[in-house]
Amino acid sequence: MRRENQSSMSEFLLLGLPIQPEQQGVFFALFLGMYLTTVLGNLLILLLIRLDPHLHTPMYFFLSHLAFSDVSFSSVTVPKMLVNMKTQDQSIPYAGCIAQMYFFLLFVCLDNFLLAVMAYDRYMAICQPLYYITIMREGLCVLLVAGSWFFSCVHALLHTLLLSRLSFCADNNIPHFFCDLTALLKLTCSDTSLNELVIFIEGGVFAFLPLSAILGSYIHIGATILRVPSIKRICKALSTCGSHLFVVFLYYGTLAMIYFFPSANNSKVKDIIASVMYTVVTPMLNPFIYSLRNRDMKLALGILYRKEIIFAK
Repeated sequence: MRRENQSSMSEFLLLGLPIQPEQQGVFFALFLGMYLTTVLGNLLILLLIRLDPHLHTPMYFFLSHLAFSDVSFSSVTVPKMLVNMKTQDQSIPYAGCIAQMYFFLLFVCLDNFLLAVMAYDRYMAICQPLYYITIMREGLCVLLVAGSWFFSCVHALLHTLLLSRLSFCADNNIPHFFCDLTALLKLTCSDTSLNELVIFIEGGVFAFLPLSAILGSYIHIGATILRVPSIKRICKALSTCGSHLFVVFLYYGTLAMIYFFPSANNSKVKDIIASVMYTVVTPMLNPFIYSLRNRDMKLALGILYRKEIIFAK
């Protein structure tokens, strides 16, 4: 193949979802509806947490950042996918592609850290209730969120800088609906051994540590409840942890089903399905999970609704 470096590679072509042309309109309407639901649902969570003083607690502080991350996460990829489906223009500038990849990596990593931080918060609330207020003070909550943002930015920046040093071949077709890191590495003519090593070590650590923190927190929570088992304690734990635990299962369970269970689909289709679940489905479901399964959120929503009715009159 003819070699081109990244400075002369002006654009890439996103081949998009494997959808038949006659089905483009249906899927465009479907994904547009899901994206608008994601944005409005998560913005509603942010509004409720901001306006209701009863929700000014560590748990909802972390949830507000998760809601913001979900909106940003979907906004990185879905609008471009919708534009491509509507206009049939598959091109994306080189700089835009690199920027999209950076923010995708950032918010994937940020979601992992925030889910781990929320699991730690639930662990402290159930296993160390006497020390909860003392330990989970405002300064620590801000530090945990700031640390999540910092390490997520470092994670994304590291992979972006390593990719920017590579040269790309003449083929600029990306078999995906966004600029995925692994898809871009397959288009390069350079040696990618360092990139793959960093993905394996650093990416594995950043994925393993949050998941270990989540599992460790819930193992301790389960052990604490089972020491003196009772229906009341179990129901209280479920009401406290149910929403977060469901999101964790949805987030990590989707990957497990797609990547670790045998499938008749080829790997590219599986990667696309996994990415759709990550970027479209999971962020859309999170507001419903937290609002329908959480009593405090439903009470706050009811108060906001009654205030709107009063002001309307």
